[in-house]
Amino acid sequence: MFLVSESKSTNASNDTTNKSNDTSRSQPVVPVLTSSTTTNAGSSPSTPNLSEELKVVSQLRKFSFNELKLATRSFRPESLLGEGGFGCVFKGWINENGTAPVKPGTGLPVAVKTLNHNGLQGHREWLAKVNFLGDLLHSNLVKLIGFCIEDNQRLLVYEFMPRGSLENHLYRRFMPLPWSIRMKIALDAAKGLSFLHEEAERPVIYRDFKTSNILLDADYNAKLSDFGLAKDGPEGDKTRVSTRVMGTYGYAAPEYVMTGHLTSKSDVYSFGVVFLEMLTGRRSMDKTRPNGKHNLVEWARPYLAERRRFYRLIDPYLQGQFSIKGAQRAIQMVDHSLSCDPKSRPLMSEVVEALKPPNLKDMACSPSQFQAIQIERMASTSKSRTGNRVPAGLVNKEWTTCKEPLNSKWSANLPVSQ
Repeated sequence: MFLVSESKSTNASNDTTNKSNDTSRSQPVVPVLTSSTTTNAGSSPSTPNLSEELKVVSQLRKFSFNELKLATRSFRPESLLGEGGFGCVFKGWINENGTAPVKPGTGLPVAVKTLNHNGLQGHREWLAKVNFLGDLLHSNLVKLIGFCIEDNQRLLVYEFMPRGSLENHLYRRFMPLPWSIRMKIALDAAKGLSFLHEEAERPVIYRDFKTSNILLDADYNAKLSDFGLAKDGPEGDKTRVSTRVMGTYGYAAPEYVMTGHLTSKSDVYSFGVVFLEMLTGRRSMDKTRPNGKHNLVEWARPYLAERRRFYRLIDPYLQGQFSIKGAQRAIQMVDHSLSCDPKSRPLMSEVVEALKPPNLKDMACSPSQFQAIQIERMASTSKSRTGNRVPAGLVNKEWTTCKEPLNSKWSANLPVSQ
């Protein structure tokens, strides 16, 4: 099952391939039979009237099409960063303080996103997206630098993120992301969501939180990208927004999929899925895995509830190089974030506080501890295959002892990294 819906600025998710500033490899989407308040029917790609002038024009740089053509070297294939339903993304170089194109390797590198004229997004939706993004400024959101609106051309210019998406790095096996980097990325992404939910002038529900939409700079600072599905959150006495369902299967909150009722806690659920992916090194949906393991959340739930078996959730490619206490607390956070009751999920500001680095002394397992983990993993796998009881001698007591209650309140400090 795949999901699609409506937002003010677009009617489809922007799924591009796996390179820098790429928000890629989402599942395909098909419509869900629910109502919509706005559509792109009748949208025209023609140049807008003066009455449609961009509200944020003074805050953004306005590029000519020729400037961006020169900046990307005529949009040649070697400049291509990714492509998807809305168009292509190209790398370009511009003057640091202006719009003039410069020689590659000098000035400011940028990511130029074009609008596919045959895509689902029309001019009015594109215009709304620019106005939407122009109001959002935060260190953990990819910055919109400027735009081009000329004849039938529609382009957006973003800051360039050299390491591409988290998805590009998380599932590789030859150089797995270290534990400390994973926790840093999780904290940065949580800060981005917290800003959208609780600090922005108008609350925003991101609605498309996933590994391909988390981009990394050269120092692995993480920023949220692609706000094509973002929607204004409820204001005043309202507690939710009713909308058609849109997103990527495996990340969308179950109550949103079932009812179309959207809240900030829908994003919290998606954060829990992504954080679980970061801990396990597994994709949220993976049909190549054995039956019963296709859906990551469904497979992980039995282990989330039993702290003594937390090690079964940790990416084996970390080779034991992770914080023991941090991993236990991180899994506790995932468990809360994935609660079936939205009201039981934490606020993203609480997640941010929990992810802030503590002074843990057990950053990495010792060789003997890691060996014990591997032995019990093997024993558990053997048990599941044969139905036999695991020999008592294979279980390390150090890993079955839990001094802290699993259901501690979120007001408590639950640090997970160093």
